[in-house]
Amino acid sequence: MPHELPKAYEPGAIETRWADYWIKEKLFSVPTPPPGETRPVFTLLLPPPNVTGRLHMGHMLNQTQMDIIVRWHRMRGFITLWLPGTDHAGIATQMMVEKQLTKEGKKRKDLGREKFIERVWEWKREYGGAILDQMKRLGASVDWDREYFTMDENLSHAVREVFVRLYEEGLIYRGHYIVNWCPWHETAISDLEVKHEDVAGKLWEIRYPVVGTNEFITVATTRPETMLGDAAIAVNAKDERYIHLHGKHVLLPLMNREIPIITDELAQPEFGTGAVKVTPAHDPNDFEAGKRHDLPQINVMDEHAHMNANAGAYAGLDRFEARKRVLADLQEQGFLVGEKDYALSIGKCERCGTIVEPRLSEQWFIKIAPLAERAKEAVESGEITIVPDNHRQVYLNWMNNIHDWCVSRQLWWGHRIPAWTCAKCKHVTVAREAPLTCGKCGSTELEQVSDVLDTWFSSGLLPFTTLGWPDKTRDQAVFYPTTLLITAYEILFFWVARMIMFGCHFMQGHEQDAAIKKASGWADKKNDNVPFREVYIHALVRDADRQKMSKTKGNVIDPLEIIERFGTDATRFTLAAMAAPGTDIAFSESRTDGYRAFANKIWNAARFMFMNVDRLGFVWGQPPSAVRPGQSPGSPGHVVGVSGFELATLEDRWILSRFNRVVADVNDALKTYRFHEAANRIYDFFWGDFCDWYLELIKPRLNFEEGADTSAAQIACANLVNLFDASLRLLHPVMPFITEEIWQAMHEGKPPLKSIALAGYPQADEKQFDLVAETEMAILQDLIVSVRNLRAELKVEPKVKVPIEVFAHEPDIRRMIEQNRGAIERLGHVEKIAFVEGSLANKPGARGTARFDVHVIYERKIDVAAECERLKKELEKIEKELANNQKQLGNEQFLAKAPEKVVEGLRRRGQELLVLQEKTKSKLKELGCQ
Repeated sequence: MPHELPKAYEPGAIETRWADYWIKEKLFSVPTPPPGETRPVFTLLLPPPNVTGRLHMGHMLNQTQMDIIVRWHRMRGFITLWLPGTDHAGIATQMMVEKQLTKEGKKRKDLGREKFIERVWEWKREYGGAILDQMKRLGASVDWDREYFTMDENLSHAVREVFVRLYEEGLIYRGHYIVNWCPWHETAISDLEVKHEDVAGKLWEIRYPVVGTNEFITVATTRPETMLGDAAIAVNAKDERYIHLHGKHVLLPLMNREIPIITDELAQPEFGTGAVKVTPAHDPNDFEAGKRHDLPQINVMDEHAHMNANAGAYAGLDRFEARKRVLADLQEQGFLVGEKDYALSIGKCERCGTIVEPRLSEQWFIKIAPLAERAKEAVESGEITIVPDNHRQVYLNWMNNIHDWCVSRQLWWGHRIPAWTCAKCKHVTVAREAPLTCGKCGSTELEQVSDVLDTWFSSGLLPFTTLGWPDKTRDQAVFYPTTLLITAYEILFFWVARMIMFGCHFMQGHEQDAAIKKASGWADKKNDNVPFREVYIHALVRDADRQKMSKTKGNVIDPLEIIERFGTDATRFTLAAMAAPGTDIAFSESRTDGYRAFANKIWNAARFMFMNVDRLGFVWGQPPSAVRPGQSPGSPGHVVGVSGFELATLEDRWILSRFNRVVADVNDALKTYRFHEAANRIYDFFWGDFCDWYLELIKPRLNFEEGADTSAAQIACANLVNLFDASLRLLHPVMPFITEEIWQAMHEGKPPLKSIALAGYPQADEKQFDLVAETEMAILQDLIVSVRNLRAELKVEPKVKVPIEVFAHEPDIRRMIEQNRGAIERLGHVEKIAFVEGSLANKPGARGTARFDVHVIYERKIDVAAECERLKKELEKIEKELANNQKQLGNEQFLAKAPEKVVEGLRRRGQELLVLQEKTKSKLKELGCQ
């Protein structure tokens, strides 16, 4: 039965079909291994996208890298678990639903909390799966049977348990503190959720009359509306200008309220006037000063950033409108001294862009220092490795300067804080389940706190809660710690640090299954409470001009649009090939188009293979007697080298050696997340070595006359099929769809396994390295390319065959060229080869190398001037390389540190360059070049 592979490569239809097949067949579902399992384990947690999300280029990069690593481990025989899920995304989701309500002319408070939450669940059921559907389209090899949502009941139960335990341990407390307040969302947000922008602002100087004197104290502020809540004026105790005013009071302009002059380090004599206003309810530094001096905390704004009753005549005004009125009144009453231009750093809510207001509010906090200490130690000791290494220091710096974490949010959607307030005595009870009575006074009038937890609180628990915590489970023994986390820099503190803190704290005493730990290569790790062994921080995807993508700039690249045009495989390959650790990716459509052409090249090579397989009647897995029996693709694991390969010719020995070297390089690159190296080595091998050279070299063996002996063709076909199979397996983690399509076609719909994704990944076999074959083939390739280049320079018509002369510098080289005369004549379009004694390098239409000289005999007159110019450029290039070579060989430090092979290679190259230099100079002299 002929192999079916359409003439044209159309990725769209192929990719959808295989993405659906992988899910339908549950190829990536992982049952919990029983005790006694000794295979290595690889576990990776998908950074859960927001339920509101749509796939962007950052997701595409992240998921491409994760899928490459996961497929690579699976094919190497690891029990491989990739856990998918989505985050409930408190603020973002509530915002989406409130926008829907606004279109209906409603507000959430019109519905009430219970009805609003029902509405959010409805929205989630209708729209919340979009990003996971997109992941499925991309072929992400996750375990869909273990998919979670951070508001699932089992995870909600774990969140309550964590909160209560931390509270019982004294690590969660409630108090009035200055927080970052978003007036649009009407909630506190963390420091990490505030984005700062440098803007041109104003600095206003205001004078405060000193009570009982004719003096004034002048202070400067960028937020004059907050002066309505001033509680004091601070001066430094050492500032001699104000010593006589210590203990006195000033009259607060506009409010006619007396406030004290205090001495505090908040005021620095060298800055401004040396005096500062103290507003404890609206500035974090003022808040601390207020506590030191027992000052009143006068909040003059409500949750919408409108002035409240404490603002007197300005009550009801928006904060910025109030600012205008305050300044006008200060001017009118003679208290405004001046106005200056001033550069400001404005904090804005990262989600809605509203200017954040520092505001006194009652919130719940985690006492973070005890958790941070262990999390810091986990990275310092090497229990967790962060790659690239520069992010390790950034992490440690942040942990050394960490502040208590405000975990409460004034939202309705999210994990509600498990705390209840007694209506009678105001006592707060924190409990796992709703209490029936107040623990202090026995009242049954209890109301649950309305706040919910920061989204990052629940997502920080995922490495262990998704594995069954707080129960002790077999999943935890097998899959915790997870092996690797691949994520973006911007959530290093939001998420990564918090997972480490929570994991180290709540998984204390946990031990991973000893046999699995040893098999997985972690036997030297003492502690199993960390959430993951390694963290890889991937780079940003920028536009082709290396600009950060933004809607404002109009340079956002939609990955789904790119996939539609070029295919998923080509898009994945682009991201992999450009993903050097620590270097941002300048995404280029031209590169993606190039990798679409690469996929097409592979497709056409497969069609060439099938044409010959069908013509010969070759049956894979039943090789002719001339071919050593080899295994068909088997179960995942160590599939060493290429099996069933007969070393009949130089090109067979060469391609087998090249393949094994590429395999070694690719495996080595993937171990350290050098995705670009892995992708580029595969590309060079498949396009260059395999398609451009090997296929061309074996064509004569595949051609045979009707009725002739086909044994040579059978051997060539067997080698081709076995090598193509191994090459597809090598490529599969990066380009899963096209490799699946061709691999299935190779098996004519009856593969030994359900998918190439379950076949073994190639491992290098050093016994199949052949340096002699690689050296000889390099000479042969150099000779053929030299002939092609000379033909082009001499403007020989493509159809015209030309004779050539060859001077081989060594007998072995001549012998090798003679043995491969047919390949040279066919691929160089050569009529005949004549061997001569003596250099040809000085002849027009000739090339001299360190191993051979070649002369294309063609009667067309040579343009001497052009040839001189070409030779001069060639000499310049040779001499530049020679200078660099001699510089390296003259560097004693380099020679002391460099491997012997490298030094020997440099010395050989130096000798070759000297030969080339002499030949080129001779040729210039012969042509009379000036």
